[in-house]
Amino acid sequence: THAASLCSAMARHAGPRLPLIVKNLIPTLSSVFDSQRITTTAFFAELLNSNVVNDLILLETMMDNMTGRQKDACMLVRMLALRGLGNIASGSPEKVRKHGAKLLASMVNGMDDKDDPHNLVALEAMSSLSKLLDHVEERDIQSMLLHIAIRIRPFFDSEQPDLRQSSIVLFGNLTKFSEGNCEVFFEQILNGLVTLLLHLQDPKPEVVKACKFALRMCGPNMGCEGLCDMFLNHLREDRSLHYGEFMNNVCKHLMQSYPEMLNRLILTNLFYFKSNWVDIRAAAPMFIGFLVLHVDEEHCQQVDLDQLISGE
Repeated sequence: THAASLCSAMARHAGPRLPLIVKNLIPTLSSVFDSQRITTTAFFAELLNSNVVNDLILLETMMDNMTGRQKDACMLVRMLALRGLGNIASGSPEKVRKHGAKLLASMVNGMDDKDDPHNLVALEAMSSLSKLLDHVEERDIQSMLLHIAIRIRPFFDSEQPDLRQSSIVLFGNLTKFSEGNCEVFFEQILNGLVTLLLHLQDPKPEVVKACKFALRMCGPNMGCEGLCDMFLNHLREDRSLHYGEFMNNVCKHLMQSYPEMLNRLILTNLFYFKSNWVDIRAAAPMFIGFLVLHVDEEHCQQVDLDQLISGE
């Protein structure tokens, strides 16, 4: 935070001197002291939040230095470097398009960080990627779309609310790019659908809000107008939700449009019978009940009753 306030003050008042300050700070990015690398990376990350780096033709230099920190031994430095790269979306949005492929690759690497026990680097990568997506070329994201969707999926059920929120918001943002990969991405939507619907009962309001957003974004890609309308009308942020009634109607549309999905939807729900969150644990059997209620007889044979009964 000190770096943030110092930096915004310098961006406003020390413009002409910044190139020299940046030039003198670059060597400290390779300092043997973690504290120096952390402070300089934090300072650069904040500086990238301002358009002044663009005006002073510092953007490329600083971006290369942030990218270079991705292999830093210190986790905090790696996290701050990703924050800096994500900040380009607000500081110099017009430059994101030009460097899109490179920035996206950095975010994907951040999500795959192997030495990140508390997923702080992954969290930064996901929130930065959400910021960048509005400005990248579609072709740059297309090739990574599937990898990212699969990679973030486990975070939907993380014990950490900020990871649940960030991954779900990112998933919603990714759906904007699904048209070229419609069938492939539709599969990802089906994989996440039960989780997103159950987490509408999440104990954290910010996660519920993220689920509403993601489902509204998924709706148009599902090829079912009734479902799309329901998500848009009932999952507005300012509207409270009557969950049971909503799920009853959702299941009716699901079984009219995708009756062959019944068993798959049931199996995913069974997993949540053992959820740590009581409201989600309660929502899963209700979800299954409504699915079975609305499926026609010929598709009912899909249900493995033994499995359902032993899922208690």
